[in-house]
Amino acid sequence: METRTIHTPGAEVVYDVADAEAGEGGHPPLVMIGQPMDASGFRALASYLPDRVVVTYDPRGLGRSTRSDGEVTNTPTTQAEDVHAVIETLGAGPVDLFASSGGAVTALALVTAHPGDVRTLVAHEPPLPAVLPDADAAQRGLDAVHAAYDANGFGAGMAAFVMMTSWRGEFTDDYFALPAPDPAMFGMPSADDGTRTDPLLSERSVAITGYRPDIDALKAAPTRIVVAVGEESEGIFTGRTSTALADLLGTSPVVFPSHHGGFAAEDSGYPGKPREFAARLRDVLDGS
Repeated sequence: METRTIHTPGAEVVYDVADAEAGEGGHPPLVMIGQPMDASGFRALASYLPDRVVVTYDPRGLGRSTRSDGEVTNTPTTQAEDVHAVIETLGAGPVDLFASSGGAVTALALVTAHPGDVRTLVAHEPPLPAVLPDADAAQRGLDAVHAAYDANGFGAGMAAFVMMTSWRGEFTDDYFALPAPDPAMFGMPSADDGTRTDPLLSERSVAITGYRPDIDALKAAPTRIVVAVGEESEGIFTGRTSTALADLLGTSPVVFPSHHGGFAAEDSGYPGKPREFAARLRDVLDGS
């Protein structure tokens, strides 16, 4: 694996290129992006794709990538330009792109702005409340997560986040009548460490969940867009947003193994099924 750095407006972006170790090649590079996850979260998935050149990166302000633009908000359109710069630097023509969670939102912004960059996009569970029929209620749920974090810190915010993202179906009055969850129920600290910079729970993430995809531009792009959803995500927030996005694009979501982080290493804090996930990803990229 080779680690490289490029300078983009307001940032130094670090990315890794792992050459193919097996197979006859012939595949375009496979770029993997997440948010707020950095490149390290893809180590297991990449290891099960030895026949492809795999490129992973740290979004600006996360992991090894720094920013000098004076901003802290993670904005999909800005991050899309960073990914575009990485793809241009690779110089290998249109790439395949696997993008998960907030990274999938960035990927949609990338295809909108630079439709020639990507051959196939696999957009895995983008958190886009705007595409839901209960968009206003979903946004209210997200606002409550931010409020819990602002008021009481990480444990309270993460407990609220887990409660919201595990709720099945539309966000009804029954959901909003629930009491604030106890962080200890989820093995999280109740004490407040005073920090408010978490990239998932703070206001730094609002531009991601507030993004509204340009459906007409996405349909017009030459990119083949596959919306992916975990088999365990049916009916919950990102499962529902994936299904709604696919409906808007006139397609059906493709089911992948496991959950929202289904590609995560078996020894991680939120283990997935990376071997099975890689097999499914390979099939989708090959068009089967």
